[in-house]
Amino acid sequence: MKPLRSAMLALAGVSALAVPAGALEPLSSEKYINDRLIAARIADRIRRECPSIDGRLVYAYQQARALQRYALDKGYTKAQVEAFLDSKSDKQRIYAVAEDYMARNGVVKGNAESFCQLGRQEIANRTVTGSLLVAK
Repeated sequence: MKPLRSAMLALAGVSALAVPAGALEPLSSEKYINDRLIAARIADRIRRECPSIDGRLVYAYQQARALQRYALDKGYTKAQVEAFLDSKSDKQRIYAVAEDYMARNGVVKGNAESFCQLGRQEIANRTVTGSLLVAK
């Protein structure tokens, strides 16, 4: 699983034959999409920092494809998705929310075991983040 950018790029990968999206909320406010991007960021950080947990790469790719279908089915255009992907502020916001979540759940930078503990907890609780991880 690559960082958030890869998940977001997959979101943009499908051409849209969608209805006009004038009434849609901005992608930065779309809860389902943002929650899953945050979960993907958390999973990516855990798999990179914890030596006993890996990412479920094929599954993560499938989920990224499902997320792009979701956005396009809701009526977002490829241009809207690309603008969202290119937004440095949105990326920073998603990363900040992920970092806050990890800190609130006991993760300490430089402490691999704290990442492992959160990863094991997410897997056991069957969260979206946990679904993207597997214990080695």
